[in-house]
Amino acid sequence: MSAQAERKTENLPQWKREEVGELADLIESYESIGVVGITGIPSKQLQDMRRELHGTAVLRVSRNTLQTRALEEAGLEDLVPHIGGQVGLIATNDNPFVLYKELEASKTPAPINEGEVAPNDIVIPEGDTGVDPGPFVGELQQIGANARIEEGSIKVMEDSTVLEAGEEVSADLANVLNELGIEPKEVGLDLRAVVADGVLFDPEDLDIDVEAYESDVRTAVARATNLSVNAAFPTDATTSTLIAKATGEAKSLGLHAAIEDEDLMPDLVRKADAQLRAIAARIDDEEALPEELQGVEAPAAPATEPDEDESTDDQDAEESADEDDDEDEDDDGGAEGLGAMFG
Repeated sequence: MSAQAERKTENLPQWKREEVGELADLIESYESIGVVGITGIPSKQLQDMRRELHGTAVLRVSRNTLQTRALEEAGLEDLVPHIGGQVGLIATNDNPFVLYKELEASKTPAPINEGEVAPNDIVIPEGDTGVDPGPFVGELQQIGANARIEEGSIKVMEDSTVLEAGEEVSADLANVLNELGIEPKEVGLDLRAVVADGVLFDPEDLDIDVEAYESDVRTAVARATNLSVNAAFPTDATTSTLIAKATGEAKSLGLHAAIEDEDLMPDLVRKADAQLRAIAARIDDEEALPEELQGVEAPAAPATEPDEDESTDDQDAEESADEDDDEDEDDDGGAEGLGAMFG
């Protein structure tokens, strides 16, 4: 606390010094401190809000001058410009984003009174008002709504903006809105600013679409992972994927090169068996084949398209069969030679 602030506090009456001390203790006891507007909130509803915040945050309302001095004592001068009108201090250990979300969710619709300023455009929606024909249709038309009597009822023919945001509510408009049950404003604690870890947050900073933010983070993680894998840049998150990718590529190379490795032998045998069966199925003269290969059918084609850098057993078998066809063109006795080999 500055010497000037200390002198100001010393000059206060005893009860005010005690109040400033209690506010200062509150500020020191929590990680996040904010200023909330409480204008227009009835006393009973304010007490209900206090109870709803129990266990999450503490709301303390005091004179603006005393709140200002408590903030100055705590070194939170950035919050002082937000002290004005009917305000209170809110303290919590939650982060500012959670606090803002909770305060916004706790707001409830409420009627607007004559003389209040519209927080947003006030619109009377299209449809049947449910009011019987009478003077009320004139009241609607007087405030700017496109209304008329149809089928024994007063109807609004189109959505009608009867007051723009920032304009003052007239007595006639307040009466019409009350008759229609339209509650154009929200009542709740209006967070003006909050300080956490020395950083000042305005409501605009805290009003984020959590789902969109999470989606952006997931997309960024996926792209970073893809870049790391394709660049062969090992990290804690991608090392296992890189090892699996390298293992697959090594296995594919071993199969194509027919490397007689212990781990590859089962696959090499299956590949050779598929090639043999493909060739046997293309030979018309079954007498040229050993008994166990007579009547065999070619292996079924794979259900999915193979990767560009990998060839399937069937492809290898067909390539071998095509090569065998070329040999048959050069040597009419190829089938007999094959039979002799298997015999």
